[in-house]
Amino acid sequence: MSPLVLGMDTATPSTAVAVWAPGGRGLERRDDPDGGRRPAHGPRLLALIEEVLAAAGASWEDVGRLAVGVGPGGFTGLRLGIATARALAQGRGLELAAVSSLAALAAGARATAGDRTVLAAIDARRGELFAAAWRDGEPVLEPAAIAPAELAARLGAGALQSPLAVGDGAVRYAGELAVAGAVVPPQDAPEHRLSALQVCRLGAVAQPIQRDALLPDYRREPDAKPPRLP
Repeated sequence: MSPLVLGMDTATPSTAVAVWAPGGRGLERRDDPDGGRRPAHGPRLLALIEEVLAAAGASWEDVGRLAVGVGPGGFTGLRLGIATARALAQGRGLELAAVSSLAALAAGARATAGDRTVLAAIDARRGELFAAAWRDGEPVLEPAAIAPAELAARLGAGALQSPLAVGDGAVRYAGELAVAGAVVPPQDAPEHRLSALQVCRLGAVAQPIQRDALLPDYRREPDAKPPRLP
């Protein structure tokens, strides 16, 4: 059996972890906060990793590569996910692969999109979205932090015409995006969930990187900054 890929993503409020063997089926475990509950990346990430390995009947010796969603997304979640991945890679001697969280979100919606462009949008707070788009696997909008009105203004022309918009950002700004021609699935549609299985699949074909080169993709300054020295 091929070594397993262990994938994780903490770019959104959800904590998602999966194991997958190239050419085989995968298994995912996740924590999706609802009802106003805060993200639980800290207490749940390592626990979910152990849960998914146990559910798959696997051990760390079966894992050959660690694939990590590097954002863009929430500052605190990304920082924790990257730090955890670095520590695990060093302690377990694993290859590391960085995966765009927006690319993983878009990959999960590709089958539903048909011949449409897939617009992946993560809620960036502060009245913005982290957004990127792909058509037939090729990027047509590079990842950016963008206001919903500006993104809506870009829709309706060229490869961005009538895209399938997915992600919690697409849900939050569904009205603005729909008026501009985007197709937004219902709020509870699975396409809006960033799957760690897609992180595994993209990470399996990515070039491995060094531990110190694994960095979060913030796309903008974090909401909270350390105080300046006097």
